[in-house]
Amino acid sequence: MSKKNFAAITGFLLCFTMIVYGIVSNGGIGTVSRYLHGPSAVMTFGGAFFAVLITSDSFKDYIDGLKCFFYAFNKSEYDVDDISEQIIELSNTSRKEGLLSLEEKSGEIENDLMRKGINLIVDGTDPTLVKDIMETERFHYEERNQKRIQFWKDLGAYSPAWGMVGTLLGLINMMHDMDDPDGIGSGMALALITTLYGSILANWVCIPISRKLQKSSEQEALIMEMVTEGVLSIQAGDNPAIIKEKLRAFREGKEEN
Repeated sequence: MSKKNFAAITGFLLCFTMIVYGIVSNGGIGTVSRYLHGPSAVMTFGGAFFAVLITSDSFKDYIDGLKCFFYAFNKSEYDVDDISEQIIELSNTSRKEGLLSLEEKSGEIENDLMRKGINLIVDGTDPTLVKDIMETERFHYEERNQKRIQFWKDLGAYSPAWGMVGTLLGLINMMHDMDDPDGIGSGMALALITTLYGSILANWVCIPISRKLQKSSEQEALIMEMVTEGVLSIQAGDNPAIIKEKLRAFREGKEEN
């Protein structure tokens, strides 16, 4: 079960605090209402989210992308060191009791890819086929993650643009009312709110979320590659000490890149 990433949650809340601080420190608490404008919010947020809908392959992918907002505040479900230790433990069991003894252990494995790989080698599946199946699983996982990441990248790119669209529309309306000098200042302020909304949505939400999802995806991809390498090494009957060194070198090499 995923654990909450309190560092990410804290950062998200502190960003919101900075926005409120910027508003209050410049005009006092009473000026907060100046920054709340329903039509501007609908224009900016609606335009940005609907633009992303255009690029989505399906409503299912779109909804999946939205749900990832919450995933970004979770820690990775699996730890690299824990996965490495579990692979070594399975390797030791296999060396002592044979591959068939891993069938009892498979029910205790939480990682889906590792459990599938162990079940495949227990069933006597050809090593080449085991590798192909596990790499296909990893490919589909990475493809799904890239769609999710791209969702938030696109939203981060569209948000400021739709904020600017709202600003331009507001300026056009203001220009038509130039006969009323008293309304120019308030009209300009209102026109700029959409730009503010777009910038906040992009830099407070979308870009950080996409980056967080990217980092999580990279870690999960590393774990899946380690699992594939470990399962194939167990099937080949490699010495547990060799597997341990292989996983360590494999992990260190990936982290350096």
